[in-house]
Amino acid sequence: MMIKEIRLPARIITGMGSLDKLAEVVDGMGKKALIVSDKVVTDLGYLDKVKEILGRANVDAAVYNEVNQEPTNVHVETGLKIVKDEGCDFLVAIGGGSAIDAAKAIGLVATNPGSISDYMGQNKVKNPTLPMIAVPTTAGTGSEVTRNTIITDLNTNVKMLIGSPYLIPDVAIDDPALTMTMPQGVTASTGLDALTHAIEGYVSKQAQPITDEWALSAIRLIAGNLRQAWADGSNVTARSNMMLGQLLAGMAFSNSSVALVHGMARPIGAFFHVAHGISNAVLLPHVMRFSWIGNPEKFAKITEAMGENVEGLSVLDAAELAADAVERLCADLNVPTYQEMGLDEKKYFEVASRMAQDAIASGSPGHNPRAATVDEIVEIYRLAYYGG
Repeated sequence: MMIKEIRLPARIITGMGSLDKLAEVVDGMGKKALIVSDKVVTDLGYLDKVKEILGRANVDAAVYNEVNQEPTNVHVETGLKIVKDEGCDFLVAIGGGSAIDAAKAIGLVATNPGSISDYMGQNKVKNPTLPMIAVPTTAGTGSEVTRNTIITDLNTNVKMLIGSPYLIPDVAIDDPALTMTMPQGVTASTGLDALTHAIEGYVSKQAQPITDEWALSAIRLIAGNLRQAWADGSNVTARSNMMLGQLLAGMAFSNSSVALVHGMARPIGAFFHVAHGISNAVLLPHVMRFSWIGNPEKFAKITEAMGENVEGLSVLDAAELAADAVERLCADLNVPTYQEMGLDEKKYFEVASRMAQDAIASGSPGHNPRAATVDEIVEIYRLAYYGG
């Protein structure tokens, strides 16, 4: 077996009401925090709750709550200015993956020279970032435990994937109570994003035994609870299991990798500004149908983890059913096609080849169990646009 490595936050705190642990977590981290968040979190009162807890710990705080979309270089530059002007020495990110990704990038440029675009790619960060606590309010992106951030450079219209062990938050607090207010659409998109992380982290060529166990557990939890969380947001058990599932999925893919779905989703986001989670969800069953033949044994286990009856089926027959199980889940949660979303058909197919090339250039498709050519990726884009 090849030598593998696992990297995670120094502390991961979970459970209903675990946000209150923030008061003890911040001890020794610094004198003033920058809270990175968004307007929704502010309106729900969660930002004030964080400020109140920090106050109890005698920690001052500045606030940047303008990350209301997938983060860009402008968000990073604005956050950096606040860090410098306010003299902040650590970060608290509370919100979805966008707020957490923005905070990671702000922490990076606060301690490293140049602009955020200088760090596109893997392992280019030379200095440790500002200390950071990540508190997700969705279930979710897993960003609170990963080594990656995705930032859109508005100068080039490129969604930059930046990866470094320095980007792993010092502390992750996963409190399912903060997800109880998620609307159905967000519950679906973030939950299916987490499922994509789990499935790709499992079938990736970079997977390892530890990540395999995390990923399969995540698939079981998400498949067994996402429908219930979507149907009834007040279902505490479903919300708690979804938070745990997305956490395990984040731990898995951050220590293995994502694959073809993520490679294809990033150009969709860059060209058409489709939210990352929903873009993954649209692509996932189509990519699975293309990919299962590259590792039938693992896809057969995905089918079983999705709750399907595989008794009496061969490995090949069971493997083929994995995409059907995911497609049924997406249908139950009313996931549309790209056509139904209103993506401009003429532009979509004009840029399909370029999106396919960009996907391959991102590196993620190289970890897929079945290699994909530009033409094959264009065909998957076609299927995702029309459905079927």
